[in-house]
Amino acid sequence: MTIATRPPLRILGGGLMGLAIAHQLARRGKTVQVISRRRSEAAGFVAAGMLAPHAEGLTGALLQLGQASLDLVPRWVAQIELDGGLACGLRACGIVVPFHGEDERDRYPTADFGEALDRSRLEREVPGIGSAWRAGLLFEQDGQIDNRRQLMRALERACTSLGVQFMEGTEVLKLEQDRSGALTGILLRNAIGEEQQLATEEAVLCCGAWSQQLLDALPVFPVKGQMLSLQAPRTALKRVIFGPGTYLVPREDGLVVVGATSERDAVFEEGLTPDGQKELQAGLQALLPQAATWPPMERWWGFRPCTPDEAPVLGSSPVPGVWLATGHHRNGVLLAAITAQLLTDSILGDTDQASHSARMRQFSWQRFTTGHP
Repeated sequence: MTIATRPPLRILGGGLMGLAIAHQLARRGKTVQVISRRRSEAAGFVAAGMLAPHAEGLTGALLQLGQASLDLVPRWVAQIELDGGLACGLRACGIVVPFHGEDERDRYPTADFGEALDRSRLEREVPGIGSAWRAGLLFEQDGQIDNRRQLMRALERACTSLGVQFMEGTEVLKLEQDRSGALTGILLRNAIGEEQQLATEEAVLCCGAWSQQLLDALPVFPVKGQMLSLQAPRTALKRVIFGPGTYLVPREDGLVVVGATSERDAVFEEGLTPDGQKELQAGLQALLPQAATWPPMERWWGFRPCTPDEAPVLGSSPVPGVWLATGHHRNGVLLAAITAQLLTDSILGDTDQASHSARMRQFSWQRFTTGHP
């Protein structure tokens, strides 16, 4: 007699969120398959990797979510490194936010979490900072992770070591539902254009900026960002500098990531633009003039998944059987650890804590529907 086996949970999207959730589910015994069209286009490969709930000036529930995730990051990274054997590039380097004056500094939403800097202290923390910046905040608790070169590869390796299955080069075209609306399968198209149906009872939608193409109810849209990297002297910059519109993120080997434009009208228009690169160069010159002389190494772009309130969409969806982990906008790297924990707990039914339920309600897709409290 043949015993029917339940199909694996399908992760739709192989970016940072998809890999992080797949890893945590596999650690707890769940059979998981990651389906991805092209992992290299995921926002996790193009972001700067800042862990910066305070430097970003987050507020309200999003700040609390970011702080909770920041607390989880060391343990989360240790699990990934243990399972995959690769370093993730975590650095507790602190982040400096410069301001034109002390009044501007003191009005910053998260000023109470940082150390106030006058011009003299600002110069000591960031030697060579532009003369227009007269004050600053140092957030020692914030940091960075080398997502582009290390974290994503480490997560892939950790998932593989735990038996996560991968289906790369495959686009999800449609969620298939029964008469009650529940998920029954997905329609796929592979790299050579063939379509196939795959029976599926559970899935996590992690398609980032492309999420609305599978679920119209999700108000997730792309915000294009262009970035570049420079090769600096290894000791030239020890802190991340988070300026208005431009930031500099120094890696341990001297590479400095510079970002990022925020192009809401670009939709999915690929490629670098002269205007975008000029914007980065002007921001770089204003923040740290000496950095304008450092040789450029690489230039790239990507698409952030944004929502109307710039906060993620987490938890259940309008389709029974489909879970949501998308819309993280600028804070995907920061929120990956807490997103993976919340989704894994929800999928496995480990949701006894009141704080878990409250967070899932705050970031439910239903907050965008008429009459939602």
